[in-house]
Amino acid sequence: MWMCITVFLLWMRSGGCTEKANTSDLIDYTGADFYENLHSGKTMFIYFEYKVSPTISLFLVELAKSAEVLKDYGILVGKVNCNEEHVHTYCTDERLLHTVFLFRGGKELLGLDLDTVFDVNSIVSEVLFAILRDEVKYVHTDTDLLAMEKAARGKKDIVLGYVPSLGTEEHRSMMETAYVYGSKYQFILITGGPVLKQLGVNESSYSSGVWFLHCRVHSALMTLMTSERCPLTPMRKPLSTLSLHTFLKLMEAPLVSEVYDDPSMVQPPQFPYQQTPQVFLFSHPATEHLDLDTATTLAWRLRGLALLLLVHRQSPTVKTPNEYNVAYRLPEKSLEVKYLTLNNLDEVLELFTNHQKEEEVDDKGEDYEDGLEDEEDDSLFGKLDDEIAASVYENRGNTIDLDSIIQLTSDNFHTAISQSRLTVVLFYLKWDAVSMAFLSSFIEVAQRLEDSEIGDVQMGAVDCGEWTDFCAAQAGTTLPIPFQPVTVFPTVLVLCPGESTQHYRGMLGSEALHRFIVLCLSASPVLLFTQEEVTSFLQDMSHPKLAGYKPDRVLGLFETQSDPGLSVFTKAAKSLKGEVLTGLLTDELAEEWAADRTVDLPVVLVFPSWRTHTHPTTLPVSSSPEELLTHINTALHRLVPELTVENLPSFLSLSKPLLLLFVGEEEDEIGQRQNQALVEEMRQVVEMGGFNMEQYLACWIHLGRTPAGMSVLGSYLGSMPPLPALVLTHLPSGDEIYQYPPNTPIVTTSVLQWLQKIEDGDEPPAGMLGKDSWPPAVDFYDFLEIIDLQELGSAKQQTPAEEEMNEEDAIVEDGVVVEETSESSSSSPPPPDTNLNTHSEL
Repeated sequence: MWMCITVFLLWMRSGGCTEKANTSDLIDYTGADFYENLHSGKTMFIYFEYKVSPTISLFLVELAKSAEVLKDYGILVGKVNCNEEHVHTYCTDERLLHTVFLFRGGKELLGLDLDTVFDVNSIVSEVLFAILRDEVKYVHTDTDLLAMEKAARGKKDIVLGYVPSLGTEEHRSMMETAYVYGSKYQFILITGGPVLKQLGVNESSYSSGVWFLHCRVHSALMTLMTSERCPLTPMRKPLSTLSLHTFLKLMEAPLVSEVYDDPSMVQPPQFPYQQTPQVFLFSHPATEHLDLDTATTLAWRLRGLALLLLVHRQSPTVKTPNEYNVAYRLPEKSLEVKYLTLNNLDEVLELFTNHQKEEEVDDKGEDYEDGLEDEEDDSLFGKLDDEIAASVYENRGNTIDLDSIIQLTSDNFHTAISQSRLTVVLFYLKWDAVSMAFLSSFIEVAQRLEDSEIGDVQMGAVDCGEWTDFCAAQAGTTLPIPFQPVTVFPTVLVLCPGESTQHYRGMLGSEALHRFIVLCLSASPVLLFTQEEVTSFLQDMSHPKLAGYKPDRVLGLFETQSDPGLSVFTKAAKSLKGEVLTGLLTDELAEEWAADRTVDLPVVLVFPSWRTHTHPTTLPVSSSPEELLTHINTALHRLVPELTVENLPSFLSLSKPLLLLFVGEEEDEIGQRQNQALVEEMRQVVEMGGFNMEQYLACWIHLGRTPAGMSVLGSYLGSMPPLPALVLTHLPSGDEIYQYPPNTPIVTTSVLQWLQKIEDGDEPPAGMLGKDSWPPAVDFYDFLEIIDLQELGSAKQQTPAEEEMNEEDAIVEDGVVVEETSESSSSSPPPPDTNLNTHSEL
């Protein structure tokens, strides 16, 4: 019986049987289907979908996960698309967009706001709580609890659970257990208040807990109980479905078991008590009744901690010396029995309470006690909306070690960069969360470079909050290295004497920045004079610090040093510095390479990192560096690459329409093969489409590895379509989004026909791109200028007429004073471009 219940609980906790790839137990109802199930009296949890924002699309993902769990409880979970179906009352009011409804017995039982059902735990717990309203009581005061204890006396035991808030994992554990044991026990739920005080618990230091109230005790014991309260046993393990199930089983164990064998011969506890210690007390024939009473008293105190056995010494098989009066066996040492001589029952109790505390500390880790000290402080940052700001707040007590980087100012900047072959400079603000988070990564890279003994790189940082005038300075003769005013933070520049400034536009992480810097150490392009140098260049041996990286490579082959296309290639190579390794071959060596590959000079050979160097892509030398860069970037991408957060900026920089295939996460080998077949079909589309497909960038998104794609897909189409889904977006002609017909097999010929219909204007769009962008929040603040203006204004005595005139001539924008007089506007430099780094949502 217990084995069946255990398997059932664990099966439900894991979500039951899983489906194949790209399937879900979430049902898409039509209006007729909804009314048919409603009138049949089935329990349904339904969301009426109208418009899908990124937040709602994430909720729909959690709703689909909960459908697998709630199906085991006989609850149907689904959604109705109100854009296609009309359900009276629920599809007529957009205010219901943020509400999901529970139906039972042919009528609405409850409406839950989406803020209360935000993940699987909250959905399952809230739905089961509503269904089990008769089995699970919610009490507020100790008087209410006492009344329920009196009502349950002699009938049912009570399981009292405390969770600090509803919708948590602990709440779900209570509800799932109540669903199984609701007919056997009376479940009570509290969320704090006077009941906790009556239990002697400090609410601020107690996360969750369960108490078993023994109200259905033996009638003989009832008459001896003087208190009107039921005796209780606390569960000493953290609250979870498994621990609660184990605890309830332990409460059903015999209070005292009498044995007539030596403790060493007694079998260890069997299922379901195999993880519970055993305590042995010894009984003498002369004091048998007194010993049994003593054992019963101790058993009540050890309830939930250990199983108590009373050993009768009159049995000839008992060989334990009389000097020992207690023995015990621990579950992790199932055959070893230890013998003790104790003076009172408190010593026995102390033995196992100490052991329990040691187990809890071991389970939670060595830093558990230190963590408790910081628990109150760290609870604040968890409430912050921004994850980066929360991370910075969490590490606020950790002092950043700046010894490995140079603190640059306007006084030492020019001297510092002139003394090194390559200087990497971070411009940051101390009060900007992203800046401070990236500063730690920047320092980590500096230490890593120092440890690897790369001596020709120095790392420096400029605090633009302290050196505002320097960060906002215009390029001019006063600066040996030209750069535009820094208006976006953080910004990383790579400065080399005699060369133009290189902007780092990669991910704000240590690994990406380290790779960029190491690649910047190589010349762009590298001049290659021998066959051995070319072989070394192509086989990761041209620079010893490239170990662990497989960069893309580009070779330019020119007949002479005076070839007119050489300058175009050189400019393109400098633009690729830090991202691609570029090499240059001229004269006889270039002619030999061209003859081996049967190409005409001049030519550019592209060696992507994902392909062997024996099969490069051949490109002609373009008329401009910009055109050549476009061709190189196109050649570096796979035929149908996987789109990720990391490579999205490079894809968007190609300015091509995106032909996006969204595939779901695979759960087995069959699902993997299905996704691989879909990607291969997309490659066939590109190859068969030929020249016409060059205008598109075909790629695919794996929603398991890139879950942000779910929000993107939902925002594209207004709702989550069935997977796989194919869309065309980012068209140069407009913001239209086109969806390949859902539930239609993705076949090469069908996709090409669909694209042709879009080009001919015969396919209606399925959605529109949003106008979301994230430029700098405000114009750059020149705090020193503001201070100077304030001091000047306070020092100068003005007449009322002068004050009125000045108010007309000056405008304050976001706290910055902007003069509008013709004289100042003609002499002042143009305002800095505050939109250098604009971002657009995928």
